[in-house]
Amino acid sequence: MHELTDSDYDILHAMENIVDGIAAMWGEHTEVLLHCLDSRNPSIMKIANGHITGREVGAPITNIALVKLNEGQDVSKAYITKSPEGKTLRSLTTVIRNKKQQAIGLLCVNFNLDAPFQSMIHSLMPAIGAYCDHGVTAETFARNNDEMMHSSIENVRKQVTSDSSIPPSKKSREIVTRLHDLGVFDLKDSAQIAAKGLDISIHTIYRYLREIRAHDVQ
Repeated sequence: MHELTDSDYDILHAMENIVDGIAAMWGEHTEVLLHCLDSRNPSIMKIANGHITGREVGAPITNIALVKLNEGQDVSKAYITKSPEGKTLRSLTTVIRNKKQQAIGLLCVNFNLDAPFQSMIHSLMPAIGAYCDHGVTAETFARNNDEMMHSSIENVRKQVTSDSSIPPSKKSREIVTRLHDLGVFDLKDSAQIAAKGLDISIHTIYRYLREIRAHDVQ
């Protein structure tokens, strides 16, 4: 370990949202924490679901974390540990490095294997009833930008076409507006692809975009 610089801390602070994101994804039985490896005070600088091990920001680095740091693997294999209260945890440690490849932090994940099964499932599938009642929005896992654009255009076209509240004369413009809001037109050749997919001229696409963007700046 060494004394961290301001730029090192900038990297670590940028990781804080990742801690919250992983915890939100995996629920209350997954503890996620960010260890700072500043030699002056190696400690936790961000933690989510700290109730699993009873720790808070400022708690010292553990002996196991130091072992993982010295094993030479930036992403450890999953390993089993015990919390102070005896909970069995499935853990994983990832080393965070600066541009000089110096270790400046650790991102650690501890999953409580002793949590009740029903509670575990509930934390992984929150508000499942709401999704069943209202349907789940399909996400496009495209392999390239062209595929993503074609899929986005088709999804929006179907939504607008089936919406009887939108007059037929307004549907093309509404499709372009929704695609614009999705950021599709920030991608290369998107206007040409949209024009072909919607069977309208590219000049019409550009006209709609000018009108939309002019309205946005007002």
